[in-house]
Amino acid sequence: MNYILSFIIGYILGSIPTAFILVKKVKGIDITNEGSKNVGALNSYEVSNSRLIGAVVLVIDFLKGFLPVYIVQLLFGNDFLFSVTAIAAAVFAHCYSPWIKFKGGRGLATALGGSVLFAYSIPVIWIFFWIVSYLFRRHIHFSNMSSTILTGAIAIANSDILNKYTKESADENWIFGISVALVMAIIMSKHIEPFKEWFHIQKRKTSRNNYETD
Repeated sequence: MNYILSFIIGYILGSIPTAFILVKKVKGIDITNEGSKNVGALNSYEVSNSRLIGAVVLVIDFLKGFLPVYIVQLLFGNDFLFSVTAIAAAVFAHCYSPWIKFKGGRGLATALGGSVLFAYSIPVIWIFFWIVSYLFRRHIHFSNMSSTILTGAIAIANSDILNKYTKESADENWIFGISVALVMAIIMSKHIEPFKEWFHIQKRKTSRNNYETD
């Protein structure tokens, strides 16, 4: 029963389409039809041309992950599976909100908000890989995709170490690794299209450069 309640708490809070509501109310713009059509902080800023709106969306999306885990911890104590159930539900609902025809954001801020309460090593690893990836390619979506994949892989390959130094350790190391990988997979599902667009752009640039040098 506690698992079901953890899922429901995470899903309800995570499903709130923050960017859609705020941009619609303040600017009268349907964010799902503008810019990248992503219902997140970056597109909110780009579509509304307002740093304040972008910042507010970012903070609330962070809280959409933080609050479910915090509430679950208050209700059921510090248990890894309850917390990860709440954050997985929140991230999934944020990415595929039922209130806006299952559209949504990319889940990064929401995942960060929940993970800092019980698995703080994961955002540290993700941020590290993001910085390295961005320095390598200077592209946000490439960095998001790369760091998400690598974080999931590291969580599985080094679950024994990471689980040991987690605030709420899972009963088994493999549970920790698979749980983190699952959340990363949800996030990754929202980055496939922008990554494909980036890849095709790079491919066209390479073809053009090769043509010009022939």
